[in-house]
Parts: sequence; C-alpha cells; structure tokens
Amino acid sequence: MLSRRQLLIAASVAAPGIAVAQTGWPAKPIRWIVNFPPAGAADILSRTLAEWFGTRLGQPIVVENKPGAGGMLGADIVAKARGDTHLVMMSSAASHGIGPVLYKDVPYDPLADFTHIHLVGTFPSVLAVNSASPITSVKQLIDQAKAKPGEMTYGSGGNGTMNHLVGQLLARSAGVQFTHIPYRGSAPAMNDLMGGQISALMESLPTAIGYFSSGRMRPLAVSEDERSPSLPDVPTFREAGFQNVVATNWFGFSATADIPRELAKRWETEIATALQSASVKEAFGKIGVRPGTLGAEGYTDLIKGELARWRVVIRDGNIRAD
Repeated sequence: MLSRRQLLIAASVAAPGIAVAQTGWPAKPIRWIVNFPPAGAADILSRTLAEWFGTRLGQPIVVENKPGAGGMLGADIVAKARGDTHLVMMSSAASHGIGPVLYKDVPYDPLADFTHIHLVGTFPSVLAVNSASPITSVKQLIDQAKAKPGEMTYGSGGNGTMNHLVGQLLARSAGVQFTHIPYRGSAPAMNDLMGGQISALMESLPTAIGYFSSGRMRPLAVSEDERSPSLPDVPTFREAGFQNVVATNWFGFSATADIPRELAKRWETEIATALQSASVKEAFGKIGVRPGTLGAEGYTDLIKGELARWRVVIRDGNIRAD
C-alpha cells in the first residue's frame, strides 16, 4: 500500500509528453496537493494519476495531504501560490463548488485564483448503515427519523463536503431532522458507523466500496440520476421516492493562477491521455469512478454551474455549516 503521508514517484526515463527540454520544465519535483485526508476519494484518485505520471515527467511527484475546512485549507495553499508552475491540486465539489458559497470569508476565489485544467472523475454519494442494523431501505431510516425527531445522526467526512449537503437535501426532502456529525475525514466516520456511534453515514462511493463488498456496511441509496455500475442492486434516491436528492461528486485537476498558457494546455492534453489509459480506467473502475471527459473550458463551466446551483440550494434550504 502506498505511503499515507507522501508519495514519491521517481521517473527513470523522461518520456515524451509533458517534459519539454526546451522550456526546462519541470525543473524540480512537483507538489500535488490533496486537500483531504489519506485513503479518501481525492487521495486515491490523486495517487493513481501521480503514479501514471511518474514515468513521464522526469521529476518526482510529491503528493501532500493538506486536509481541513472541507478542502478549503489545501485549496488556499494553491490559491496563494500564483504563477508557481510546480504546484497542482485535486480540486473538488467541496473546495470549489460548495465551500465558497456555504462559508463566509472564504480566503480565495474558486475561479480567479486557479487555472482549472480537466475534470478527473465523477461518482455518487452513498447513504449507508452498519451491516448489523435492521434498516434495509431509505424509507425505514426516514420512518425512524420521524418517530425519533432529532435523534437520528448521520456522519460525513467534514462540513461543507458534498456528502454533508446530500444528507441535508435528504432531510429536507423527507421532512425530517437529522443531526449531522462532521468528521475529519472518511476513515473515522466509517469507524464510528461500524462501531454504532452514529445511525447512518453519507459517504463517497470510492471510499466506501470496499466496506460494501466485504459486508461491513450496507448501502441504501446512491445520489446520482442512474444506479452505479459498481452497486447495480442499490437504488437511486429518486427510485427510493426522494426526487430532489440528486447530486454528483466530482474531482478535477487544477493548477495555480497565472501559469503559462502553454503549460496549461500541456497539462490538459496529458490529463486527458491519462484518463483514457487502460491502467487508469481500470483503477478508477475498481472504486466506482467514471473518468472525466471535460477539458479546461468544460471543467471551468462545470465549476461555475455548481457554484450557482449550491448557492441556491444553501440559501433556499437555510443550510448552514455545523
């Protein structure tokens, strides 16, 4: 298993592609910021791509986990490093679509302070319970929440994350009150679910899929429009009767603002190539992630759309950070 603290991938050969001798880039190791804890979806996807690039750059990639504030702490590091051509990050729905409209005094502009390169992947949130729980459907969970107002708890990997907001959408759609328990990452949240400390968990599919296949957690519903190929027997929230609970988690590849246009285009081409490679597709498929197909323009437009959507949801639902 790869190191949880950092990943050094030394390239033995400077392959054609990103490394361009004429420009002298990359001239030193590249820092790849993951703004969530180890073992989460952002971490898994980042390390998969970093490993793929390790044979192409001619320089090591150093993956650094900088979790905190729903991904905004790590994002702020990149935002404040304008023009640094050796710093990149895994941007996300939390750090660039939800957090900037959920929190006050966000220290960066999710559009102006970054160069957004490519959508990396999409996947659903999954509502889950302990495998020992008698609850086997969303309806049963909602019925219990109605019978015990305020007593039902659901965990997520942190305030301001997509999983946090999907839980709020479900509560509003069902007309019930859940108590949200934010954790510093997915691992402690899943541990508490299995230990019986929380009633349910809203988790990203890539992080939880191993717990589902091993039978340690039971999935009840997924948040996308269609069922996940990785969980074909698990209904969508819409199929379970909750029409307004639709959301897709996304991660993308972003760099600092003000990098040379040529470098941004080079990254865009290389990320697209990586996402079409057999090894990356296989790795993503194992954890239920669909590789992204949007380049720089499409990914930037996606972020704009998500900011607008979640601003309305948060305002109309009077949703606040816990």
